[in-house]
Amino acid sequence: MNRFLLLYALCATALLVAYARDSRREIRRLTENQAVLGSEAAAYRTQLGEAAASAQVLRLRCAEFERLRAEDAERIRRLGIRLRRTEAAARSATQTRLALEAPLRDTVFLRDTIRDTVRTFRWHDPWVAVEGTIARDSVHCRVASTDTLHQIVHRIPRRFLFIRWGTKALRQEIVSSNPHTRIVHTEYVKIER
Repeated sequence: MNRFLLLYALCATALLVAYARDSRREIRRLTENQAVLGSEAAAYRTQLGEAAASAQVLRLRCAEFERLRAEDAERIRRLGIRLRRTEAAARSATQTRLALEAPLRDTVFLRDTIRDTVRTFRWHDPWVAVEGTIARDSVHCRVASTDTLHQIVHRIPRRFLFIRWGTKALRQEIVSSNPHTRIVHTEYVKIER
């Protein structure tokens, strides 16, 4: 009888320890999510002059993601991906602003034996191309902008003196290859089991 009581006490203690560990982990995750929701993405320039942003990662469970990010969950489903198989969802918004000067040239067009003169302009660099025509009563302009966003998610370890252990937070770094682009908003949601 005493053996069964001892075995029962050991099992109950092991279950309580596991429950306490899981509860602490869940409390830490929720606390970090509160900090993430209260913070903004930090925009900066890299040493090469590229626009970059840094943001903490929001960690949600699958049901939380479906409830809080219903639009994103529906978009994932429309892609034919099951939500439970999704590891993470990221979203970044960029804004390209560019002030430019381009020389005007006169161009003559023949339309139905009517001679028409318009002014044209063209400017480009490796990331943005602008071209257009200026007629008597209208302006036609085409702008094409190319950008590549590089996203890196990394762990920030906990520190005590010179000792590093565990994970304090997950952070996302985004670097834009277009120097005219400014990263306006970024968000990364890690879906946990």
